[in-house]
Amino acid sequence: MILVVFFASFLLSCLPFLHSATNHSISTSICPKSFVCPHLAPSKYPFYNATDTQCGLIKVNCTSYGGEIHLGRDSYQIQGNFVSDSSIWVVNKVFGKLVEKERCEALMYNFSSPSPLLYSTSIKPFIRLYKCTNNSTYDAQTEAYFHQFNYNSYNKCKDHNFYYKYSISNTTILSDLPLTCQAIRLPVETGDHKVLNETNIFSLLSSKFSVLIKLSPSCDKCHKEEGQCHTQNGQFLCSNAKMGDAHWHNHDGLKSTNTKKEKEKPHRKLKLILVLAGSAFILILSLLMFIIWRRYKTNPPSYYSSKDDISLNNEDGSLFYGVSVFSYTELEDATQNFDPSKELGNGGFGAVYYGKLQDGREVAVKRLYEHNYKRVKQFINEVKILARLRHPNLVVLYGCTSRQSHELLLVYEYISNGTVADHLHGELANPSFLTWPLRMNIAIETARALVYLHASEIIHRDVKTSNILLDHNFSAKVADFGLSRLIPNDVTHVSTAPQGTPGYVDPQYHHCYQLTDKSDVYSFGVVLIELISSMVAVDLSRSQDEISLANLALNRIQRCALDQLIDPDLGSDSDAEIMRMITSVAELAFQCLQYYSEMRPTMSEVLDVLEDIQAPGRIDSVKAPPPSEASDKTVLLKDFLPSPVSVTGEWHSESTVSTTLSVT
Repeated sequence: MILVVFFASFLLSCLPFLHSATNHSISTSICPKSFVCPHLAPSKYPFYNATDTQCGLIKVNCTSYGGEIHLGRDSYQIQGNFVSDSSIWVVNKVFGKLVEKERCEALMYNFSSPSPLLYSTSIKPFIRLYKCTNNSTYDAQTEAYFHQFNYNSYNKCKDHNFYYKYSISNTTILSDLPLTCQAIRLPVETGDHKVLNETNIFSLLSSKFSVLIKLSPSCDKCHKEEGQCHTQNGQFLCSNAKMGDAHWHNHDGLKSTNTKKEKEKPHRKLKLILVLAGSAFILILSLLMFIIWRRYKTNPPSYYSSKDDISLNNEDGSLFYGVSVFSYTELEDATQNFDPSKELGNGGFGAVYYGKLQDGREVAVKRLYEHNYKRVKQFINEVKILARLRHPNLVVLYGCTSRQSHELLLVYEYISNGTVADHLHGELANPSFLTWPLRMNIAIETARALVYLHASEIIHRDVKTSNILLDHNFSAKVADFGLSRLIPNDVTHVSTAPQGTPGYVDPQYHHCYQLTDKSDVYSFGVVLIELISSMVAVDLSRSQDEISLANLALNRIQRCALDQLIDPDLGSDSDAEIMRMITSVAELAFQCLQYYSEMRPTMSEVLDVLEDIQAPGRIDSVKAPPPSEASDKTVLLKDFLPSPVSVTGEWHSESTVSTTLSVT
């Protein structure tokens, strides 16, 4: 082992020399004037062949049908010949599929320049589109503004309205745009070979267009002096192949490098001293690390508990916290380059795609939208939690990409039957499918999963119907642990900023910033009401005090109007047994939705009650939390039992605390 450490130290100490050699190789490498891909004309700088060393700015992968380039995160297939040294015709297949399916994502596409220090990109022909955020206060004003210019509108997208006028020659931007609007460019059909319907924006868009590459002034000057421009540590660098020198650029141009050799000698001596000092420091540091490693190997630090497997906390290319590490390329192939037609769903975290691995396993691949600190933290949190859990009602995590991967991807078992939300009030909603007995099973299986989580000292923190998956037998699988927290059993709560989904967040947690296992109980109470009513958790079309389904349910139950809450398709009017079970579940949900956490049952008690309700010969009343939990607030629970759904007359709650949450 000590030999490995010193060998690594030697390599590290040589990094400055290697870096210098690398810069020199870049500057002195002989780059071909042009290259040829099949079926394409010869291309020149700023394009370069992927098989060559980096002799340009934009890499071209030659293929049997031509070639491909990447700009930003998008891949473009080169069509036909290069128009000029800096312009090519391309096809964006992903954008084309979105246009073909008339998806709103196509209207929000971003054809941006990936590196403004080196070059910028523009597309041609294009149509200028105005994307305006939906805002009830300004919608009428925005509509009137664009109407005066005879602009067409498209308003079938959820969050935005779009305004446009077909013209491939109009390059002017409207002045004094409404505050909620911004101008974007999208590739457009020329109309030469296609009949265009100007009232349908999607019929105007084209996946084939020309991309013009314009070098920045500094890069253009570097290229004209037979140099190669690139960036290093956020700065512009010109490696001059002819001179064998590297020139640092300011934004204003090139710094002068025509200094005399006599002036360079002191700098070289200083560099040599710094390199030797750095190498000595790295060697000493490596020795200290080796000594510490040996010591910790013999006596692990006290903050590791005996149940932790320290060896799992390594990312060695095959395992990460005990789960498999997949390559980005492998998952890209499994999802057919994240084909939009393979998308299973999306949310605030990102999108989920169906995929099939090379070993035949069907998987769901979660693709996180952003690669920032918060997303990485949630990514690692979900891996760490799911790696240690095994339960038939929890989704199985197969693995993930490396944290250093091109993108953060999580790979789960594929659950084929959508989510509970889909079946209650989404695309798969069908009254004949999700019968009351199935809903009872879903409630019980979800409760079992949450009981298991709480016994494992884990709070889910985002329990909702869209996070409960259903397999082909309608068996429930709880998913999405990005917000979950570990809370030891000997700790009453943790203080943390509220996170979760509006309509499901525990109101006491929302107001007091104290997260407990009873926060999951509250969210599960909302799920129970959804199973009874088939309503969504938050609906802005409802009255102000009933936007939240929890508030609506409490209101109906307090007024003994449970019949106004029950989904009529469940058949409770004609089946007394179903009505009895729904009434009992509503009583249980009522207790789960109490403002004060002390007044709510535990998940274990919730599960017991649900199993009693489902089982023959069940008890007739809902169990209250044990007397040992009584406090000045829980005394009110005596007034809640029996709950309002099982008594006559109007009922009034003694709790004056509102459970309404603001929806932003």
